[in-house]
Amino acid sequence: MDNNILERMSQELEAAKSPEELQEIWRKYLGKKGELKILLKSIAAMSDAEKSVQSPAIQAAHKKALDLFAQKEKSLTQAEAGKKLLSQAEPLRLQKAKIGHLHPITQTIRMLNQTFTEMGYSIMDGPEIETEEYCFRRLNVPSDHPARDMQDTIYIQEPNILLRTQTSSIEAHVLEDYTPPFKVVCPGRVYRNEKVNKSNHFIFHHYQGIVVMEKTSLKDLFGTIEYLFKKIYGPEVKIRFRNKYYPEVEPGVGPDMQCFNCQGSGCAVCKGVGWIEMGGAGMIHPNVMKMAGLDTKKWKGFAFGLGLDRWVMAKYNITDIRTLLGGNLGYKYYKNESTL
Repeated sequence: MDNNILERMSQELEAAKSPEELQEIWRKYLGKKGELKILLKSIAAMSDAEKSVQSPAIQAAHKKALDLFAQKEKSLTQAEAGKKLLSQAEPLRLQKAKIGHLHPITQTIRMLNQTFTEMGYSIMDGPEIETEEYCFRRLNVPSDHPARDMQDTIYIQEPNILLRTQTSSIEAHVLEDYTPPFKVVCPGRVYRNEKVNKSNHFIFHHYQGIVVMEKTSLKDLFGTIEYLFKKIYGPEVKIRFRNKYYPEVEPGVGPDMQCFNCQGSGCAVCKGVGWIEMGGAGMIHPNVMKMAGLDTKKWKGFAFGLGLDRWVMAKYNITDIRTLLGGNLGYKYYKNESTL
């Protein structure tokens, strides 16, 4: 037997690139007239002595050739399948992934938090489901006050369990649980039974601030709020303070900002008056301090509650409060987000 047959066949199989070339090699070596096929047929004409020597070698060569051919056929089949898949595949469009951004409310909260922490305030949170004691009684809101009525408050279990109507409820906890002096701010979601329109919603946000020290006054309160307005809206912002009544403070004031939408001429956002009420503030009422166990002869304090959604609207020129919680993903990317 020619020992070079397997070597030649192996070299030709290695060089084959297509099923057609593979078929040609099969015919050359393993077909009816192939070299190895002829050798196999020749065994029948050999003498017994020749068969004992030649037959095992020829049959081993034939088996080896079949194995080599099967390996090459499998390799070519896989390669062809890969080519077919690639030919049917559509090219991927390499586009930059869309990067989301923080909601305007979150951005504004972070701006306010940063401003107040720079002034030495701590940031605290509290439960959204409250009791009437901390939402009303400890804030000097009497039992006959309109805020306690179901027309204004969403009760879970009347008359004691409710959704907080302002983050002043956190103030009641802070006054009870912490020893002065302290300066604290409390951002959070609140709920009231409001008719939804451009400027009101039954779900909105408050930003409460509490300061209790041995010496503090309305001058400190006015200075804090004025600084905050200028920090958020710039030095040219126009604000005013009006006398207001709030049960938890005495005296009480309401900080207003000139309407960002009409610049004071009157529009639907400011309800035609040219100004937007941005919160309420005042010196903490002595009754509130006493219910928390604080000595009013030693400690004085002021508090402010900001209508956070209105601060957001003014910051980003949003004219309808309903869009803030409407699930609209269309808010543009704000350039000042990188500073938050």
